[in-house]
Amino acid sequence: MSSSQSRAQTRTTASFPPRPRQMGAVNWRGTWELYLKEVRRFLKVYLQTVAAPIVTTLLFLAIFSLALGRSVPESYHVSFIEFLAPGLIIMAMVQNAFANTSSSLTISKVQGNIVDILMPPLSAGELTAGFALGGMSRGLVVGAVVTPVMGLFVDLHLHNLFFILYHGIMASLMLSLLGVIGGIWADKFDHIAAVTNFVITPLSFLSGTFYTIDRLPENMQFLAHVNPFFYMIDGFRYGFIGHDDALPGIGIAVVGGTNLVLLAVAYTMFKTGYKLKA
Repeated sequence: MSSSQSRAQTRTTASFPPRPRQMGAVNWRGTWELYLKEVRRFLKVYLQTVAAPIVTTLLFLAIFSLALGRSVPESYHVSFIEFLAPGLIIMAMVQNAFANTSSSLTISKVQGNIVDILMPPLSAGELTAGFALGGMSRGLVVGAVVTPVMGLFVDLHLHNLFFILYHGIMASLMLSLLGVIGGIWADKFDHIAAVTNFVITPLSFLSGTFYTIDRLPENMQFLAHVNPFFYMIDGFRYGFIGHDDALPGIGIAVVGGTNLVLLAVAYTMFKTGYKLKA
């Protein structure tokens, strides 16, 4: 390049300096890239994040069907294995949704690269959306993979597609948001293990996943009805077998309301920089 051409290019660059990108009210590009980061993160290790839940779910199916046999009242008009399958599917979904967001945030904090997420021009709402939707996507991918595999061993029915989709999406979002909250709160992996052991596992096993709640004592049945996990599993199972232990409308409202509360908590934690900013 000649010196005259170089000077001309310099004058052109000086005359038209680069302009900052206008993002508008919402940084859609940044939110999308954060979401893609979360999705690519679990797809990169798909044997661990997508394939492994298939094996775990089938093992649960085999063990509980052999151990409990015919443990469903005749009023359900389905076998125990048909009753059990939807609960196992949605449990695989929500556990993976929780694992995605909680591990992502905790690893970033432990490794010290959380600043790479906080520095870009992303608002609290955009950060919440990016992480929560990424975890929800992992839950839905697991559900989409586990369900047809489960169908090879169980006669899955389709009673109401709306309830299957609604509770599958909202349950995955619920545990994804809970993972965001746990990941922000946690200072180390032991804290995430504590949330799993003392919150997720008890709520899961007391939700009627492996049994009908009418087998519980009356005082325990009351506890089951204040457990949001019960409603997400009951509504999801209703979509398959057409039998529910709670009114469908109540389940829709409880799951939706729980998500709104968790969304507000996660947003507030990002907004205030709780355990994220000095």
